[in-house]
Amino acid sequence: MNKHLAAYLAATLVMVALDALWLGLVAKTTYQQAIGHLMAEQPKVLPALAFYVLYGVGLLVFALAPQADDPAWGRTILRGALFGFFAYATYDLSNLATLRNWPLHLTLIDMVWGTFASAVSAGAGKAAMNRATRA
Repeated sequence: MNKHLAAYLAATLVMVALDALWLGLVAKTTYQQAIGHLMAEQPKVLPALAFYVLYGVGLLVFALAPQADDPAWGRTILRGALFGFFAYATYDLSNLATLRNWPLHLTLIDMVWGTFASAVSAGAGKAAMNRATRA
């Protein structure tokens, strides 16, 4: 398998799995208490799918592909963390600036989560990329 495709698939699948765990179990109550009045009863599948497809491309372009020829993981994970931080900060700080009663604590939690989940996903993508390179 092409190393970039392997990296994309691994990073995207890990991001989906982490978010499902986070939003479905770990932080569900936190989000419901903070912004439950804004939340749909069921997520809309097509926009969610579009997000994960595009987010995976972002991880590939900004974290994985620049480190494709370096077998070390550190810079890839750092780039993934930075990508997640800036992406989630854009969303959360925009909401904090424009939406009435958007909770500051949710902004901070979500930005930390996006940074962490993106770093882990980039790490998974790097593992797949290194494996595909050796194959």
